[in-house]
Amino acid sequence: MAELNRPALVAFAQESISRGSKSFRFASRLFDRTTRERVWLLYAWCRKCDDMADGQDHGGAMEAVTDPQARLQAIRALTAMALAGTPTSEPAFDCLGVVARECGLTPRMAEDVIEGFALDAADWHPRRESDLYQYCYHVAGAVGVMMAVVMGVAADDDATLDRACDLGLAFQLANIARDIAEDDAAGRCYLPDDWLAMLDIGPGEHMKPHNRKKLALMGRWLADEAEQYEASARVGAKHLPLRARWAVLSAAGIYGEIARKVRAADAQAWDQRIFTSRPEKFRWVRKAFVDAVANNPRYTNRDALWTRAR
Repeated sequence: MAELNRPALVAFAQESISRGSKSFRFASRLFDRTTRERVWLLYAWCRKCDDMADGQDHGGAMEAVTDPQARLQAIRALTAMALAGTPTSEPAFDCLGVVARECGLTPRMAEDVIEGFALDAADWHPRRESDLYQYCYHVAGAVGVMMAVVMGVAADDDATLDRACDLGLAFQLANIARDIAEDDAAGRCYLPDDWLAMLDIGPGEHMKPHNRKKLALMGRWLADEAEQYEASARVGAKHLPLRARWAVLSAAGIYGEIARKVRAADAQAWDQRIFTSRPEKFRWVRKAFVDAVANNPRYTNRDALWTRAR
């Protein structure tokens, strides 16, 4: 069943990534055809789960979700069906079934991603900095692990998978830094309580004009952390095939640019949405090609960084 439907599912997944993430779609073109299709298939599942959980359409404006637990239950049920090889009548979940069978993705890997949606469904908020990293793992780091396996990393190569997780953490930290105002408008805050308390910012007060300088400081903290995890991920990319390494390094630079722009914009970082322009994307792709061919990243010890084993 899956083999017969694979071309249609790939076409569906390509449409999904084209609508949902211009930056990721841009970087995915650098993979060889087989890896590129598998990356699209995995992305389609991630995107659909995210949209179901948040009441979105390919990452657009959020709608009020009145049944978060029911949606979470549906995500889990459809994912389990797909991983068991049962057609779901939902193309995005069938996409997961295909790529899981081709690459050896496990139910545990998928559940780690779904746990991120469970946290949001429970109206979760980080109390400590370590909570923030745990959340970033479930919504992005765990996806990085699955993507690495899709690219050919062995499921038991923990050292390389830790570095792949780091890239997801870097992406999510950059997203959180950029989207503080948008998240606040949606009733969410991913800034840890201990950070807010350290800067004497009351609950729900971080977007107030008189707190803008303090918010800029937290934006820099997030950008600095994202930079550390990006540097760690570049070390892990050394073990990927050339084209996969090129794509990963391109994505690292493109998404890393968001964090760098937040830091540079300081208190004006949330006056308008920050993004990476097309010329900037091409610049990072060119640089990534040189780095991928040289394949000699500066070694970064990750012992002091958060790890998924904790």
